[in-house]
Amino acid sequence: MLQLTRTDSKNEDFISLVRLLDADLSERDGEDHAFYAQFNKIDAINTAIVAYQDGVPVGCGAVKKYSDETGEVKRMYVQPAYRGQGVATAVLKELELWAAELGYAHLILETGKAQPEAIALYTKCDYQTIPNYGQYEGVENSVCMQKLLPVSTSSAV
Repeated sequence: MLQLTRTDSKNEDFISLVRLLDADLSERDGEDHAFYAQFNKIDAINTAIVAYQDGVPVGCGAVKKYSDETGEVKRMYVQPAYRGQGVATAVLKELELWAAELGYAHLILETGKAQPEAIALYTKCDYQTIPNYGQYEGVENSVCMQKLLPVSTSSAV
């Protein structure tokens, strides 16, 4: 059974999964990895999800504040043996719900052209391609996306 746990970046399972993500991205991004890695620090993330399958940490994701109305999806990862089973979609949906509860109007994200499965996930979940933002402006290998969030009736701030 899949269980989603809301946590923060101090969670040891989150940290372990992010290490696996970084190893995967280092291989995919090659020489560009150092550029991207500088924007993916996890020391100040208070909104993280860890997905557990039968008690085993199998996936993660996080939202980091970008502006008062905008959260940025970060550190999405699912271990290879658990891909294609809906884990990433479940993590992303929980992040969207949490972000709406925190008052964000929309989420943005950056992924790379070397991650076609990530682009497919975000497209399936109704994210729209937008012009590259912030530090990703002019970066040819980056794909930036956005999704408007439903207005939340609760506030967990």
